[in-house]
Amino acid sequence: MQHDTFNILMYSHDTYGLGHIRRTMAIATNLLRPGVNILILTGSPIVGRFDFPPGIDFVRIPGMIKQSNTVYIPHSIKVSPNHALRMRTDIITATAQAFDPSLFIVDKVPIGLRGEVLPTLQWFRKNRPQSQLVLGLRDILDDAQTTQAEWHKKNFNSVLRDLYDEIWIYGEQHMYDPIKEYAIPSDIGAKTVFTGYIPRQLPQVRAPGSNGCSHGSGEYKRIVVTTGGGGDGSPILDTYLSMLEQNASLNLDTLMIAGPFIPRTEYDKLAARAKTLGVDFRAFTNCLEKEIAQADLVISMGGYNTVCEILSMKQVALIIPRDVPRKEQLIRAEVMSTQGLVDYLPWEKLTPDQLRVKILRLLKNPEHYLESVSSFKMTGLDVMRHRLELFRRHVA
Repeated sequence: MQHDTFNILMYSHDTYGLGHIRRTMAIATNLLRPGVNILILTGSPIVGRFDFPPGIDFVRIPGMIKQSNTVYIPHSIKVSPNHALRMRTDIITATAQAFDPSLFIVDKVPIGLRGEVLPTLQWFRKNRPQSQLVLGLRDILDDAQTTQAEWHKKNFNSVLRDLYDEIWIYGEQHMYDPIKEYAIPSDIGAKTVFTGYIPRQLPQVRAPGSNGCSHGSGEYKRIVVTTGGGGDGSPILDTYLSMLEQNASLNLDTLMIAGPFIPRTEYDKLAARAKTLGVDFRAFTNCLEKEIAQADLVISMGGYNTVCEILSMKQVALIIPRDVPRKEQLIRAEVMSTQGLVDYLPWEKLTPDQLRVKILRLLKNPEHYLESVSSFKMTGLDVMRHRLELFRRHVA
């Protein structure tokens, strides 16, 4: 006899940016169905700005900010980092025990931020062995050498071997194979499911490629510039505005989304310049997919989630990837470029002139990229829904 409900708990540490919570929400929304409850554990300070459908809720744990790859501090409350982490660990463990999910999906970090999920994983194995424990990974974490060293130092392979039932990799193995790149042992590789990239829901807007800005003048091209969370995207925003200032004849209708975590002083300076140029400048939008769908060209740093949104909307994109503190965005840009899915401009070559050349070239000849993205299959949600049905039958 099947249980009345199938509870899914999802963990997204969200110390920096928007990527983890956006990916978690996309997965949650598409796993939702009658008889399924989903609860998201997150440290995102802006999770409340998103709309959650009935059946999905969240528990907010105290936020942490990543100052470097190894240093985290509390986002708001005035306590020590260790105190904040103990609070987060206690909330995560108590929530898991109270919610008692049949499926627990952990995003990216096998043991959570500074090991905060480890006690919960161990509790499941000891007290709820029937619950399925899944680690969800984007396909590219960092360069191979750095990732292998980090996994060895933190003993992640033992955690994956002993505590997880499956590992979902949100990518295509033929494009980038983390099992090979990160030297994942074969017994752990056998637990791995390559889901494919995670598509986003298509908004009800005009079709891509129907050019023209929002005020109806067909001679203008719509450009969307987005820098994710905004903590490190100011150079792109600054260079784009400089390009407009130096090229007054460009017929571009621009929306710039700076990100909710951009420092206030930087935001104010950039917003003032944007206003002078007639650029629509915002800190945040809770419907980025709609803005991307109405663009003729999207300029982005190339985080996993923004790339998935661009590919879902079948859009032409220029990626400007950062290569610190991780090389993830650069590697993704290179991989996607070789597939003809995006063009990219290396961070060290970012100048107003180089940006102008790239933009005009892409606007004039988008056909190659449009053909590639139109035929690109995004299977992530279909595969995860299939896995969910198998899990549900398992506990029935």
